Amino acid sequence: MSTPPRHPLPFSALQALDQRGFAALLGPVVEHSAWVAVETWNARPFKDWEALAEAMTGTLLGASPERQLALLRVHPELAGQEALAGTMTPDSLNEQGRLGLLRLSSEAFQKLGSLNQRYQARFGFPFVVALRLHDSLDSVFASLESRLNNDADTERELAVGQVVEVMRGRWPRCRRD
Repeated sequence: MSTPPRHPLPFSALQALDQRGFAALLGPVVEHSAWVAVETWNARPFKDWEALAEAMTGTLLGASPERQLALLRVHPELAGQEALAGTMTPDSLNEQGRLGLLRLSSEAFQKLGSLNQRYQARFGFPFVVALRLHDSLDSVFASLESRLNNDADTERELAVGQVVEVMRGRWPRCRRD
């Protein structure tokens, strides 16, 4: 059994990891859903980092709608309870902090709280968005408001697509070429 890595690894070292080590390194790429990495490990060997990323994407996209919903339900709400309690993952803290979601004005906090409640009530999971694709809070708010108009299946598919984008943004932390 290998020791879980604590820093980026060269691809050859990643290939040699056992399932536990592989999941320890890549599990956090998908918020609170290490099963994506665990199931992807079974598809080894991978040609390169890009093939591994495609395999993880395939695992997520190939999951049943119920499993995808379960994954979405464990995502932190934007500027929500996990943020207030300081219990978000380091990746989420960095992503939300970059756009100022951890230090909102009172007015913006109330607006986001109201939108989050409406979204959660409509879809049954928190709004999931790849914040790295947004350059402002206004852009995030506009996306959230727009997506409230979607039907449940469309929104689940969009949210899963956003998880894929979050994964793509988190890859650099894992890899060393």
